[in-house]
Amino acid sequence: MKTAAPAVSTTAQDPRPIGLFDSGIGGLTVARAVARRLPGERLVYFGDTAHLPYGDKSAAAIQAYSVKICDLLLRQHCKVIMIACNSASAAAYELVREYVGSKARVLNVIDPIVAHLGRAYAGRRVGLIGTKQTVHSNVYKKKVDELDAAVDLRSLATPLLVPMIEEGFFRNAISDEIIAAYLSQAALADIEALVLACTHYPLIKEQIARYYQGRVDVLDASDVVAADVEAYLSTHSLLAPVATSPPAHQFYVSDFTRSFEQSTRLFFEQEVHLEHYPLWE
Repeated sequence: MKTAAPAVSTTAQDPRPIGLFDSGIGGLTVARAVARRLPGERLVYFGDTAHLPYGDKSAAAIQAYSVKICDLLLRQHCKVIMIACNSASAAAYELVREYVGSKARVLNVIDPIVAHLGRAYAGRRVGLIGTKQTVHSNVYKKKVDELDAAVDLRSLATPLLVPMIEEGFFRNAISDEIIAAYLSQAALADIEALVLACTHYPLIKEQIARYYQGRVDVLDASDVVAADVEAYLSTHSLLAPVATSPPAHQFYVSDFTRSFEQSTRLFFEQEVHLEHYPLWE
């Protein structure tokens, strides 16, 4: 009598890393959320610190930066490239998808939060704060309106917040006043939820929540995006094999800054080594 052969798993796995990029430390909120949700995945992160913030740059400039960054991430054999920046997602997503082609899958941080609004806030008034580039592109409103879910989206550009966060100038009385000055604007009156449409803004989520005192749901996109990344990898058989030890993430910057290194170490609770990679020599 023959012994039955052991069952062999037919689930495909992909050990290649996930690439993420942003203008600075903001995208680290997404990277951290992805790392916590998918602890076996290796990440390659690029912070374009030489050109931050993206929010006040032209769409053409952001597109040029994004393409150069993708060249590096493709050389690192990334299976997925996550545009971990709302400004770049608004300005460069379609171009990057076309440029990358079949070499990697390209995801953005806008589509997951739009889908979440359609599911959770249909027929309700929702506020949104972001950079000038994100808000003036009107990409969120266009996509939300396409859902036909009667979400009344009210947007406000808040350009002082990114440089404030990049300089570590928050969680104090002055930053509380700046945040209050924005959130008290008429554009955000009578909202039931507020979308933090910049990956920097989760770093001031506590201050924003304190301003609203429980009256408004403050939506941190990083957790929604991380869940979307997990679902995407699972659906497309791209999840990494189970690792016996934590993966060694890689971090690149276009201009070395000590504050970025310190922020990265705090976010990932481990020693990190930043590699300097200028986009243009």
